Amino acid sequence: MNTLDKGFNTKLIHAGAFEDEFGSATVPIYQTSTFKFKNAQHGADCFSGKSDGYIYTRIGNPTIRAFERNIAELENGYDGIATSSGMGAVSSVYMALLGAGSHIVSSDAVYGPARGILEQDFSRFNVEASFVNTSNTENILKAIRPNTKVLYIETPANPTIDITDIKKCAEIAKKHGLLLVVDNTFSSPYLQKPLDLGADVVLHSITKFINGHADIVGGIIVTKEEKIYKQIRHSMVYLGCNMDPTQAFMALRGVKTLAIRMERSQENAMKVAEFLANHPKIAWIKYPGLTTHPQHELAKKQMKGFGAVMSFGLKGGYKAGEKLMNNVHLALLAVSLGGVETLIQHPASMTHAAVSKENKLAAGITDDLVRFSVGIEDVNDIIEDLKNGLNKI
Repeated sequence: MNTLDKGFNTKLIHAGAFEDEFGSATVPIYQTSTFKFKNAQHGADCFSGKSDGYIYTRIGNPTIRAFERNIAELENGYDGIATSSGMGAVSSVYMALLGAGSHIVSSDAVYGPARGILEQDFSRFNVEASFVNTSNTENILKAIRPNTKVLYIETPANPTIDITDIKKCAEIAKKHGLLLVVDNTFSSPYLQKPLDLGADVVLHSITKFINGHADIVGGIIVTKEEKIYKQIRHSMVYLGCNMDPTQAFMALRGVKTLAIRMERSQENAMKVAEFLANHPKIAWIKYPGLTTHPQHELAKKQMKGFGAVMSFGLKGGYKAGEKLMNNVHLALLAVSLGGVETLIQHPASMTHAAVSKENKLAAGITDDLVRFSVGIEDVNDIIEDLKNGLNKI
């Protein structure tokens, strides 16, 4: 079925699917490491690129291709590259687009390992990185150097929930000859389409909202143009961080319900945010749906909705936050986000523990910051759980 002219929910279910010889209603799991060629010439044609047949699952697999094409269509991109984890996606992008002596400008509040690998590993190969608050585009302009190759933003940012103007970043990138890469994990293609706003590359940890059930890890990269797609796929294949066919099957199953899950979780999140904003023990809260969020108007403009993740601090600081996390029972004390279940965690000591204290503070990742990912449970139960935890402080 050609789904290019279909609605988003139809694409979620049917984009990327193909009909096999048995008429399977879902894309089968092609759990094989290698593929048999029809003859010697067919094998040679596959390796030369004259044929689009499959060779070896690290290079390509029908189940994985179905998932790649599904997300590429949802993001309005050229094509997708599925990886074994979100960090596999990040690493493939860095490896393909950065070289010795090059420079990258990145959001400072970004997924901890995405920053850590630049500071601790790519730096060994003379790759330089500047981390700035990209929600103020003046910071980006000041950080650009003659050797800057990539502008990398995460919006909403992890875990500060800052919003960066993708369209403005695209204009800056084009003017300075940079490639704009957007981590769209917190929004998913349902709420935000960076390629439509001028980005060159969009990536996700599909572990989060796209799969949505906390049962697999994975990543996906989608590019706007063929040239960059080929460049990144080449790096991914040689890095060997391809997605597994069973991962792809699970992700295809998960993505079918993305829209209805996202609608429920962000509806819940708005009510939770309003409850926390009015609670006497809460010092501050950042959720794009609240008018108090500094980029609330921008979020309304570039996102279809406000998402399901928020951060907040308690008046008693870290100790109060620790007390809360130890006394909630519905919300799971666990890292990750975007699943059907509500999660709570402490970024400074968990997901961003590898970032130096100085850099965490500069990025707004304070010791009192609690990150809260709202699930699809009954919202009254989520709020009651928070009430009970706050009462213990």
